Amino acid sequence: MKALMKKEIRLSASVLTYIFIVAGAMTLIPGYPVLCGAFFVTLGIFYSFQNAREANDIVYTILLPIAKRDVVKGKFIFSIMIEMAGFLVMAVLTILRMTVFSEAAPYRENALMNANPFFLGMALIIFGLFNLVFIAGFFKTAYKFTPFVSYIIATFLTIGIAETAHHIPNLSPVNAFGTEHLGLQLILLSAGAAIYAILTIIGYKTSCRRFEIIDL
Repeated sequence: MKALMKKEIRLSASVLTYIFIVAGAMTLIPGYPVLCGAFFVTLGIFYSFQNAREANDIVYTILLPIAKRDVVKGKFIFSIMIEMAGFLVMAVLTILRMTVFSEAAPYRENALMNANPFFLGMALIIFGLFNLVFIAGFFKTAYKFTPFVSYIIATFLTIGIAETAHHIPNLSPVNAFGTEHLGLQLILLSAGAAIYAILTIIGYKTSCRRFEIIDL
């Protein structure tokens, strides 16, 4: 697996995947739907899948003395690594907004979603949707990218729900500033992490099952 991951990181990956990790910095942009940063991180991963397809990476990999399940595992581990790198960027900048910039006017006057643990939980859900909807969809054929369209729809519906939530009566605490409602915020982050884990595990198992029956 170590050798397979070296291949994924050095050969299969697109340089754009690494560049798009910086999209997590959108967390600092006031007056902008900050969850789009999570989408752009996954867009970077998509470019690696595209790069791999054009280079016949899947066919090359299954010719190696490894199980087909390991091909899927390699793609998932790489994707999770990039997602966690993007999440780390978002988490660090969220903490910055919750502390140093907690009283900054551009953020206080922002009508859109605030950067807080709820935001981080929703970002994890978007990453989970990528793993389930796109990656599992991709391994149904191992070459078609149409599942990415379904992922885009699911993601922007999720962003819309997240952006709308704090405008609903009694749900304003989800858009808390600084350390306000921190207990609730951490519960929401934990829920997002649990959903991410569930979606990723289901996506992985589904991908393995689908890839096993493909005759390449």
